[in-house]
Amino acid sequence: MAIRIENQYEGTLPKGSVQQIEDALESLPREHTRGLERVRLVPFISDPRVKGPFQASELPGLYHPRQGPKGAWLEVAINVLYPRDKPFHKRIVPRLSFKSNLVALVFSLVGQHYHLTLRHSLKKTQLEPAVRIYTEKQLKLWNEKKHSLRARLFKPLQPTLERWAKGLQKRAAAEKKKGFASKS
Repeated sequence: MAIRIENQYEGTLPKGSVQQIEDALESLPREHTRGLERVRLVPFISDPRVKGPFQASELPGLYHPRQGPKGAWLEVAINVLYPRDKPFHKRIVPRLSFKSNLVALVFSLVGQHYHLTLRHSLKKTQLEPAVRIYTEKQLKLWNEKKHSLRARLFKPLQPTLERWAKGLQKRAAAEKKKGFASKS
C-alpha cells in the first residue's frame, strides 16, 4: 500500500518537495515502511503531548505511532525547515539545504518507526543512536543512488578519507583528554 502525502501547509511548497518525499520513501526497503499510512505536511507541529526542553514550534518532524485502528504516520513541519519570517541572512542556508534536510528528516522518522515497531530488542537509551545510524546509512545509500557518477569517482578514495577522519578523531580525543589532565 502506498503512503499518502497530505499537504496541509497553507503556503506554496518549494518545487519538487512532494516528489522528493516520494523518492525518499521509495528508496527505503518496503519492510521498513510497513504500517505507515501517511506523511502530513503542516506549517508547525502543535501536539499537546510534546514535552521537553524544546518548543513544539521548533520541532521539524514528529512520528505518531499506531493507536488502535489508526495506523502510524509522520508529521513534517515545513516552516521549521523552510523559514519565512526570519531575516534574509538567516533564511538563505535553510532554503539552500531544504530538500536534503527534508529527506534526512523523512529517513529519521521512518527509522523511529522501524526501530519502535519492528526491532523490539532496543532499550529506550539505545533508540536515538540506532535511529542516527539508520538515518546516516540510508542517506549514504540514497546519495550514492542520486549522484551515481560522483559516487563512482570517489568510491576508491572513501576508505582513505575514512581512515584520515578516524585518525583525526583519535587525535582530537587525545588532545581533549590531555587538556583535562593538565587542568586537574
